[in-house]
Amino acid sequence: MKIKICLVLFFCFAGHLITAQAKLPIVKASSKKVDIRDGGILTKGGWNISPELNPDVYQSSSLGQKVTFITDKDSISVKIKKDMQFDFIVLLNDSIKAHTQIKYKVPYLEKLKKAEKYNYADTREVPNFKYQAMDNPNLVRIRKELKLDSIAGGGNETSKILNLLHWLHNIVRHDGASNNPTLKNAIDLIKICKAENRGINCRMMSTVLNECYLSMGIKSRYITCMPKETEFDDCHVINMVYSTDAKKWIWIDATFDAYVMNEKGELLGPAEVRERLINKKTLILNPDANWNKQNSQTKEDYLERYMAKNLYRIQTPLVSEYDTETWKSGKEVTYVELLPLDGIEQTPQKEEKTNAKTGVKFTYYKTNNPNLFWGLPK
Repeated sequence: MKIKICLVLFFCFAGHLITAQAKLPIVKASSKKVDIRDGGILTKGGWNISPELNPDVYQSSSLGQKVTFITDKDSISVKIKKDMQFDFIVLLNDSIKAHTQIKYKVPYLEKLKKAEKYNYADTREVPNFKYQAMDNPNLVRIRKELKLDSIAGGGNETSKILNLLHWLHNIVRHDGASNNPTLKNAIDLIKICKAENRGINCRMMSTVLNECYLSMGIKSRYITCMPKETEFDDCHVINMVYSTDAKKWIWIDATFDAYVMNEKGELLGPAEVRERLINKKTLILNPDANWNKQNSQTKEDYLERYMAKNLYRIQTPLVSEYDTETWKSGKEVTYVELLPLDGIEQTPQKEEKTNAKTGVKFTYYKTNNPNLFWGLPK
């Protein structure tokens, strides 16, 4: 008798679950790639439908704003509230159910505040950063073939830096879900975008702009801005460009056609933007910042939400030069990462790896000293 009662209770409970599941909103899709609009930020292909996860959880800090999942067939939106949990089903190819959940999470800006401290006394080995000279034949070719002198114009250095930023943003669209081409230099990346009517991701856009700046004799590095976690679905790559007029690095982002200023209208660098975010100081985003001419950017969405997540730790190539990202057997590339004191994976401080597939040797350095990482070019 007890066995029968237990079985009846089990089937009743299972039936209740099936009924509850059936009541969840259903969004149809035929592709596993989903675009996500989180607040004012649209990330193309920013989510992969994963039926094997139950539920597959997307977290957002956009309190009071909407998060929208956009499949190739449908969409669904929900307004983010504290301690909320919104469940729905993505029905893939009319047959596969993926239980998906949107939850509120503590804003990244709050997490970034805990990462304020560095160790300025960290003297562990980090080689000096180097910048390829503008007379390098490859850089000379970039300058001539892309007609960069005409694009940069005859104004002061700052106007040239901004003109090149706007030009690249206007001729190449951003596509965060795109596969990287084999050849990853300015000329070949622009050429393939035109030939295939395609976009490239933020790393490739920063690579193009970096080589253009170097070809004009302007010192530049591209920097990978990452969250605290070592496993993540999204990071962002921008350029740090040295202004000889201001004698400082400035923040340049080709993906969003963005630069950042203080209350005096002075251009700021990545280190300054990070410090001002943490300490709630004035930050002004250029009013024409946008994504692919489709979505205007605001300080709140771009800096306080998106970049607050991605300014936890920062990585950059040791040598800023032509064709850094094209992998060829026998090539050696070195990266340096700046970590706050509470950042994870502080060791090993130096690590060497060789990619078995490409034959490229990678060397990684870590430092807690921002003075070494943000050192001015010599």
